[in-house]
Amino acid sequence: MDRILIRGGNRLSGTLPISGAKNAALTLLPCALLTDEPLTLRNLPRLADVDSFGHLLNQLGASTAIEGSRPEDFGRVMTIRAGQLTSTEAPYDIVRKMRASILVLGPILARAGEARVSLPGGCAIGNRPIDLHLKALEAIGAELEMSAGYVTARAPGGRLSGGRYAFPVVSVGATENVVMAAVTAKGASRIDNAAREPEIVDLCRCLVAMGAQIEGIGTETLEIEGVDRLHGATYAVMPDRIEAGSYACAAAITGGDITLTNVDADDMGATLDALRDAGVKVVAGKRSVRVSADGKLGPLTLSTAPFPGFATDMQAQFMAMLCKADGASVLTETIFENRYMHVPELARMGADIQVRGRTAVVRGVDRLVGAPVMATDLRASMSLILAGLAAEGETAVSRVYHLDRGYERLEEKLSAVGADIERASDG
Repeated sequence: MDRILIRGGNRLSGTLPISGAKNAALTLLPCALLTDEPLTLRNLPRLADVDSFGHLLNQLGASTAIEGSRPEDFGRVMTIRAGQLTSTEAPYDIVRKMRASILVLGPILARAGEARVSLPGGCAIGNRPIDLHLKALEAIGAELEMSAGYVTARAPGGRLSGGRYAFPVVSVGATENVVMAAVTAKGASRIDNAAREPEIVDLCRCLVAMGAQIEGIGTETLEIEGVDRLHGATYAVMPDRIEAGSYACAAAITGGDITLTNVDADDMGATLDALRDAGVKVVAGKRSVRVSADGKLGPLTLSTAPFPGFATDMQAQFMAMLCKADGASVLTETIFENRYMHVPELARMGADIQVRGRTAVVRGVDRLVGAPVMATDLRASMSLILAGLAAEGETAVSRVYHLDRGYERLEEKLSAVGADIERASDG
């Protein structure tokens, strides 16, 4: 099994390119199931989760082809064609590997009139039920049943009717699923209290490029007029705002100076504001963000929230950064109830963190010390990498398959800005 080895203490500086967004890519890929024409996605990141989703699409009958991509390039161009669906079932052995697989439920149902999808897996960061996915689909005409770990959905008469649903709480995945299902319904649909994350905007724009009729993009109310069919399109995946935020924290924790390229600062407002509040200098350009830190970091009080609030996917990285702040920071996790599993590993490196329920108090320390640590989920993995960059001595991060799910060529990117980092295999 691979490990990441980091010899900390280097000040990072230089230019670091940001890849296409993992969370957006995993939402755009299932759009290909909605049409028999090709969907070409550009700026698709090279990630284990993207590969797994491609295998799932193949199992459903779609072909996937990589075009003009060299191994040394970041990102890929993939064309997916689902001329016909040879299966309407997403099986457990694939779906268990990542929660995003549940996003094929809406498109298969809309395309074929029926779908059978295993309950999902993914990072072990707490209870993430799919009840909102099912209630939203039911509201636009789906008939549902659950048995033996599978969801079976049917559209009476072979096509969803459309309808109205107001989410009781914001749900990114459920919003994505119902939007994809509604675009080819017989009638109109209205989704209230919809998620507003940039990845939702990216999804809606891709669907519009395929012929969908969606109003209110970027707002909490989406109005969708169902169309008879969608056509193919070519679409570029948005930049990864979480990857960008992670590397911004790398600049901050090492007292570095990094210019992030291929980024959209408008999608990172809460992250950049929090960095500024901690005393980090942030200069946003048209497609770049420069992050530099010369002095001591200041403490923060942060609470995760749906967009445009502070993203839960940035909580672990900021926790690592704040381990080097001058004072006590308070982090409150409101989205997932089990997202502090990185705390014991950071403590092994000398961090002073106390957790009380959903709140963590992080007291800055003068020094972190390298140690063998174990990744528990995707963003927790990145927090350990960040701590290792600032620690004295060597840090060995094991179970790095979590990192490979969400960070394209992490060692290569960090090495290019001065990190002493490498991947090692145990056999």
